[in-house]
Amino acid sequence: QVHLVEVGGGSEQAGGSLRLSCVASTSIVNNYCVAWFRAPPGKEREGVAAIAAGGTTTFYADSVKDRFTISHYNANTVDLEMNFLNAEDTDMYYCAADRCGGDWWTLSAHNFRNWGQGTQVTVSS
Repeated sequence: QVHLVEVGGGSEQAGGSLRLSCVASTSIVNNYCVAWFRAPPGKEREGVAAIAAGGTTTFYADSVKDRFTISHYNANTVDLEMNFLNAEDTDMYYCAADRCGGDWWTLSAHNFRNWGQGTQVTVSS
């Protein structure tokens, strides 16, 4: 089991940028696939971006493609760089990690068993 903590949420104006970090309790870079999801509390989570173990492959939802970038910051941390933010990006953001099983690249929440508590991102227009 991996304990995850999201860092870096906050408020930003439309067109601005924010960086979120997912900090794990152990090294995840080589053995875990990591993804970012977003949703209002209690609602179904939408997959935003995912990165393969080793960082060789990334996947993005169409809604964030060319604006968001997922990457390994270090062995314990996966970042989500968010640029050209708009009001529709306002949400609670969660990171998740698991052993790259199933169809994890589809950004489906059921493929991930380890979750953080979430961090709020608010974009004002």
